[in-house]
Amino acid sequence: METKLKELKNVRAENCVTIILNTHRTLPDNEKDAIQLKNLIKEAETKLLAVCQQKTAEKLTAKIHDLAATINHRHNLESLILFVNENVSEFVRLPISVEDRVVVGNRFAMRDLIRGLHNQTNYYVLVLNKDEARLIEASNDKVVKECGFPFPFQNQLSQTSFKAEPSDAGRIRNLTSEFFNQVDKVVNKVHKDNPLPILISTDEQNYHDYVRIVDKPGNFFPEFLSRSRQTESDHAIVADAWELVQNLKRKQNNDRKTDLQTAVSANKFISDTTEIFHAIKHGRVQTLFVEENLFQPAVIKNDTVVYVSEDTNNSTEMIDDIYDELIDLNMDFGGDVVFLPKESLTKFNGFAAMTRY
Repeated sequence: METKLKELKNVRAENCVTIILNTHRTLPDNEKDAIQLKNLIKEAETKLLAVCQQKTAEKLTAKIHDLAATINHRHNLESLILFVNENVSEFVRLPISVEDRVVVGNRFAMRDLIRGLHNQTNYYVLVLNKDEARLIEASNDKVVKECGFPFPFQNQLSQTSFKAEPSDAGRIRNLTSEFFNQVDKVVNKVHKDNPLPILISTDEQNYHDYVRIVDKPGNFFPEFLSRSRQTESDHAIVADAWELVQNLKRKQNNDRKTDLQTAVSANKFISDTTEIFHAIKHGRVQTLFVEENLFQPAVIKNDTVVYVSEDTNNSTEMIDDIYDELIDLNMDFGGDVVFLPKESLTKFNGFAAMTRY
């Protein structure tokens, strides 16, 4: 998804059409998705006829219909986005809810794709006990793959440790520690090629013993998935892991909101949209904070952002969503964005910026 974001984000051309809609994962609900998409294509045609010649509008509308015909709605997730212009024709499925809408402009509407990327978490689950280690790559609540050789990684020292007498408890601990050290080294080799955060799944004693010996503690989530799960399926493990990872992500988002509150105290924030626009152009904005599903059409006149209503959509100067525009511009300047739930930024009218200085 990140590669797709970079490709589409850099597109600048006339009549870029973005169709965004909520979809459904299961029958019979996803049978309605094709009907809703057809309605939005009709809306896209109307918008195209308002801003370009009829021949161009008809050509692009036909191209959208051709793309829609390739979509198997039985594979839908929570949402679907179509990107079409003279040279582009592709769609992306996302695991997030969106607001159904059609955007026509000189660039694609990237906000939901950016939000989808922020809501997509790729990670490893290291399933560990004293005899074996498994490594599973996951994306949100789905298994990407269970890593192969050298996984599952067996404890070749275990036979020796099992033969040890109870009086050799210290020796058993040393052998376990050595096995965990070997596991850490092979995990680091996988992590080097594909650096994702790692969630450990094991019992409490093993967790504390393992984190004591790791070379790179920053690669691991600060919490672990409890109990031994060596015999469970990878799908069952990841389903439980995702619940924990989601909670950690929520905490991370709340921490970012605290950053904004700190910035307010230090007078390093802006809430006026025009001021934010100017600050971004001067490279002053570090982070934009925006409530999910908050949209605002606007025009820029005399270097000032002026909000307009949806009724102004026949104007070629209108920006369908000024927040999307500013998010995109800020990313060009090396800034980032934090999406927060509805009404999280009420005193900022849903949109604020934290400045670098």
